[in-house]
Amino acid sequence: MNITTFAKRLCLLVPLLLSPAAFAVEMMPSPPQLAAKSYVLMDASSGNVLVENNGDQRLPPASLTKLMTAYIATLEIRRGQIGENDPVTVSENAWRTGGSRMFIKVGSQVTVSDLLHGIIIQSGNDASVALSEHIAGSEDAFADMMNKTVADLGMTNSHFMNPTGLPNPEHYSSAHDMAVLARAIIHEDPAHYAIYSQKEFFWNGIKQPNRNLLLWRDKTVDGLKTGHTEEAGYCMVSSAVRDGMRLIAVVFGTNSEVARASETQKLLTYGFRFFETQTFYQKGAELAQAPVWKGTTNQVKAGLAEDLTMTLPKGQLKKLAASMIMNPQLIAPIAKGDVIGKVEVKLDDKVVHSADLIALDAVDEGGIFRRMWDSIRLFFYGLFN
Repeated sequence: MNITTFAKRLCLLVPLLLSPAAFAVEMMPSPPQLAAKSYVLMDASSGNVLVENNGDQRLPPASLTKLMTAYIATLEIRRGQIGENDPVTVSENAWRTGGSRMFIKVGSQVTVSDLLHGIIIQSGNDASVALSEHIAGSEDAFADMMNKTVADLGMTNSHFMNPTGLPNPEHYSSAHDMAVLARAIIHEDPAHYAIYSQKEFFWNGIKQPNRNLLLWRDKTVDGLKTGHTEEAGYCMVSSAVRDGMRLIAVVFGTNSEVARASETQKLLTYGFRFFETQTFYQKGAELAQAPVWKGTTNQVKAGLAEDLTMTLPKGQLKKLAASMIMNPQLIAPIAKGDVIGKVEVKLDDKVVHSADLIALDAVDEGGIFRRMWDSIRLFFYGLFN
């Protein structure tokens, strides 16, 4: 496919890239105003924030913290550092941890898998401490791992002091950061994400329900986590899928368990009603070939650095156009992954989104005669262009 053909095709496909802010307010109803300190609605595929209020405000996350605890645990499982069936000896420190509990006994051995269930479903502080000690040796060392992961995920308004969410002045997060974390949990490890949809967990003779009321009220909801302390209020991170579109809703600081569920439901309802998301091209797919000078080959395959996944208000596809622009005079050597151009998406004459085009293959430097010949061609090309 040549550049012109791609540009023409992309003009028909690319409209979903826009954020809602690119459209006039009158084109869709205003988002709901929630009875919460902070909230964010994010599309899980594109990462676009569809609705937000104080989304970057640093607030105590309470047990939403355990999303990071569980994320690190599953990351360590995937890396082979710990195993699902590894026995974890419960320390007195873990057993004595206050707040919500899994009711593990001091000195007993509990598998990593059971502790993970106790963290996600029962919100066990004791389970969180036990697993953090097993992974890192101590809560403090695990907090260091949490904050390194914060940096890796780009959670710019989060800092963790413990694996539980128990109050600490230096322990905070934001609605936007929690949405980013939820998105990582959903995409990186679907097998473990299934735990978040379980409605109850039975341990030590006690059956405890998942505190996410939406799991009972809305069959499209399949996660993630609730939190509550007096300081934080009632918080929730939820996700739902309808017609292949997944949204993530985060609310901080509502005034009751019922309120955090109902306010979250308002966000999800609004998002599914007025937005749509679609992936048109996956990263690595060949979209065009660009000319290369002084190389072992005279062309290089071009594709997108990231999936071309787009979210926009419903019914806005006809208003956008896109074009592909290659960097001038691509000269070998070119490494695989080098940025060699970009796709620009326009609303009227305004660029509202751009995405990098990368080289899908490496192009080595050509032989001396090829380089000399292309140097001559480039000289005359420069004279007449």
